[in-house]
Amino acid sequence: MIAPSVLSADFLNLGRDVEMINNSEAALFHIDVMDGRFVPNISFGLPVIKAIKKIAKKPLDVHLMIVEPEKYFVDFKNAGADILSVHYETSTHLHRSLQAIKDLGMKAGVAINPHTPVSLLADIINEIDLVCMMSVNPGFGGQSFIPHTIGKIKELKSIINAKAATTLIEIDGGVTLSNAAEIIAAGADILVAGNTVFSSDNPTQMIADLQKLSK
Repeated sequence: MIAPSVLSADFLNLGRDVEMINNSEAALFHIDVMDGRFVPNISFGLPVIKAIKKIAKKPLDVHLMIVEPEKYFVDFKNAGADILSVHYETSTHLHRSLQAIKDLGMKAGVAINPHTPVSLLADIINEIDLVCMMSVNPGFGGQSFIPHTIGKIKELKSIINAKAATTLIEIDGGVTLSNAAEIIAAGADILVAGNTVFSSDNPTQMIADLQKLSK
């Protein structure tokens, strides 16, 4: 599945770019929420998500790069999030957070930074709907893919299979046409593509080209 990252969209023409995703082969909208504390950047918050939800025809995959995310679960549900991912590194009580997200009717995701071992998720993998594996250091779009992510994908896939879990693996950062096939072959289910899609001369075709690699 392809999940274009709205962070790379043209904010002066956000409605146009949302409609482009609606009419493309993309499966999800990937929405990064940054607070300037957990990551060195600030993106957008609830009002923008609410506006996107009004015209989005595909699920909103909301990635919280914020501290104390548990304070805002209800707010993001009300804003329209369908999938809500919290960072392992910010969640002291991860199991509690996952259950709280599910109790609100959303799918529960866990995001991990490049330095975080996937083995830390083994004991809770059956509670996780989606693992958002950062393949760049979080905070900014347009970064290069970190190569050792491929090994982490394979290791996580082994954990998922060993535990008979249904967890999806999402790769976020530095995804391009040149590395997407290798990422998919390693075991990824969802590719987040921001700069690759929105800097393309034909974003709709770029999404289609990425999608073809998984067939």
